[in-house]
Amino acid sequence: MPNLVLLRHGESQWNLENRFTGWVDIPLSPKGEEEARNAGAKLKGFSFVKGYTSVLKRAIDTMDIVLGIIGQQKLPIERDKALNERHYGALQGRNKEEIGKIYGTDQLKIWRRSYDVPPPKDKTELNPDGVSESLKDTAARTLPYFESRIVPDILAGKNVLVTAHGNSLRSIVMKLDNLTREQVLELNIPTGAPLLYVYDAKGNVTEHRYL
Repeated sequence: MPNLVLLRHGESQWNLENRFTGWVDIPLSPKGEEEARNAGAKLKGFSFVKGYTSVLKRAIDTMDIVLGIIGQQKLPIERDKALNERHYGALQGRNKEEIGKIYGTDQLKIWRRSYDVPPPKDKTELNPDGVSESLKDTAARTLPYFESRIVPDILAGKNVLVTAHGNSLRSIVMKLDNLTREQVLELNIPTGAPLLYVYDAKGNVTEHRYL
């Protein structure tokens, strides 16, 4: 039975500083590196055939640390921006607590967790193009990639490891777990915690749990 493991990168420096990160390429914090090593320890005994990651260093470095721990440094890896974190628009680089004080905690939660409400699109130094994504927008690029690139490997019986981000993974989990828009509002995927999906020979999920 093939296994799919979804892994959100370890804590980044901006996670530590409670800042919106999005597409800004921020490295792991020391705690994030330790979380990646702990994830690797939990994945010892798994033999992966293919790995997928975003093009952002916090996900790439998490993958590299995990593969070093489990002794699979030569695993073929595909990197694609389809797995990038959602773009947080004008919020990128801003402190979440400060945003909550300015706009209210309810609005903060909507911007962070809702399905189809994007953050403000104002042009800033960290968002010169005025880009912004909701979870729905993120899913529109992540899920086609997941279905066209990753699912065929699973159906072929391959064990696959995906290291990505809170919202790109939320979009995948929303589909795999058949979550509603209301349910996904409460979904938070922790950093450095491997989430295992076990498939049967027909491509149906038979089990899923955090390791």
